[in-house]
Amino acid sequence: MSKSRKMKIFLLLLLFLCEAQSRATSRPNFVVLIADDLGIGDPGCYGNKTLRTPNLDALAKGGVKLTQHLAASPLCTPSRAALMTGRYSIRSGIASRSRVGVFLFSASSGGLPSSEITFAKLLKTQGYATALIGKWHLGIHCHSKTDFCHHPLNHGFDYFHGLPVTNLRDCKPGQGTVFTSAIRLLVFIPLQVIAIALLTLAVLKWLGLCHVPPAVFFCLVFLAALILASLLCFLHYFRPLNCFLFRNYDITQQPLSYDNLTQRLTEDASQFIRRNAETPFLLVMSYLQVHTALFASKDFAGKSQHGIYGDAVEEMDWSVGQIMKVLEELNLANDTLIYFTSDQGAHVEEVSSRGEVHGGSNGIYKGGKANNWEGGIRVPGLLRWPGVLQAGLEIHEPTSNMDIFPTVVKLAGSPLPEDRIIDGRDLMPLLLGKRQRSEHEFLFHYCNFYLNAVRWHPPNSTSIWKAFFFTPKFTPEGANGCFPTHVCFCYGHFVTHHHPPLLFDLSKDPRERNPVSPTTEPRFQEILETMQRAVDRHTQTVQRVPNQLSLGNLLWKPWLQMCCSSFFSLSCQCDQEKQDGRLSH
Repeated sequence: MSKSRKMKIFLLLLLFLCEAQSRATSRPNFVVLIADDLGIGDPGCYGNKTLRTPNLDALAKGGVKLTQHLAASPLCTPSRAALMTGRYSIRSGIASRSRVGVFLFSASSGGLPSSEITFAKLLKTQGYATALIGKWHLGIHCHSKTDFCHHPLNHGFDYFHGLPVTNLRDCKPGQGTVFTSAIRLLVFIPLQVIAIALLTLAVLKWLGLCHVPPAVFFCLVFLAALILASLLCFLHYFRPLNCFLFRNYDITQQPLSYDNLTQRLTEDASQFIRRNAETPFLLVMSYLQVHTALFASKDFAGKSQHGIYGDAVEEMDWSVGQIMKVLEELNLANDTLIYFTSDQGAHVEEVSSRGEVHGGSNGIYKGGKANNWEGGIRVPGLLRWPGVLQAGLEIHEPTSNMDIFPTVVKLAGSPLPEDRIIDGRDLMPLLLGKRQRSEHEFLFHYCNFYLNAVRWHPPNSTSIWKAFFFTPKFTPEGANGCFPTHVCFCYGHFVTHHHPPLLFDLSKDPRERNPVSPTTEPRFQEILETMQRAVDRHTQTVQRVPNQLSLGNLLWKPWLQMCCSSFFSLSCQCDQEKQDGRLSH
């Protein structure tokens, strides 16, 4: 090869590198795609051979795949709070001390505090158009139904179209209820006690052993009727009062309809991109799928090899493809960083009343949603930015969904907040190959309010140590989850505490089957002492803040209830989306 030809090739490579570097320092658009309850074993690019996810696979092929990408929490609400703020959710008070770790009612008063700074809020100050389409699940109101203190529009988004709370079985007729345990505790057991009391008193009166006034029987029967009527009202009104769609501050569909829901939201996302093609934008597409109640449009229903769950996954993948197609059509693909993840692992305990498996796959990993075994927190992490990020690159270093906050904020040209701790780390040095190791030497895994485990990736070592202070008691024995309670809980008799902590080397035992001991690991005590010092340093930075998931904040409050018709009629029915026949605001 001649010297002149070598020089031309060298100059071309230099030009490409300079252009990539220049574009990496320019302000891209951002598309953040968040699946709900999608397991790391579900997409084809993570090894699934039977679910068809060609668009997610294309993202991985054309970009970077993170193989140790971790949700900051294994539950929806705290995980999303951490992703939005770049901070462990305990710092914002999104950390429950009770069994309920997420918001269940639209008229709750808890939520992401106004004092928290989301990446949307910072991008808005940099001139970005911002939109959240899909699921929010971080609260709506504080004191009145007009304050919207926790609403997406109060957290940096210009536009919101979606579900303010979450998708539940109770939102779809015929799919059962998530309140089975509560109904058993608050309804069936009291009714049984009342029935036994009535029978006992009747027998004693019949035998003449005691005098029982008729008023006692009346009161007990009245109490039973009141409990039963309360249950019927709850089951009847839960759906319209909690399962509805917002567009900005207005209810557009109450109760929500699942007919072509993903297609409607995808079209709205596409329209947002088209409206803002000439300005920098942030689109957060937060899918309702594949959280139960499962749904799929007629174009996808019955088409997968995995029932309704597979249909939902494949429709979500189609939606990802539609958004990518719009970016290509508008010549925006090379100017847009796409990030895809799931809020936590698949919900392995999701089994319908008919015995159908409605949860996904966590691959080789143990556990799932609501616990900090790897199956609950190791999630898909895909990033694509053509011409900047190397196509087909795989990164095996520990990363967190909190990392998207500093990554996006810095690329948009905004300084990071200096008045608070940001737990996420900028991913760009790792993605561009400027760093070979994650900036997360330690990561802390919370089970709601309680510090459950800590992960340590020592410098100059391939080991990844994970120490559990407690683990959930899987039931029935030998199961891979907590099936009687539907999710695992984080305290009391639901967990087993470990002294010393249960220690795994994930680099050798990713399935978390064989904890190491002083006999199998000579540095056992030294490793645990190092991890404990890291825990002590971390806990000293955690300040006491109001508990957004306290019982008082979780409970339904009539004065916060939104209704598109007269609340006193309790009908709460409207379908403005269908009437308008359009999706743009």
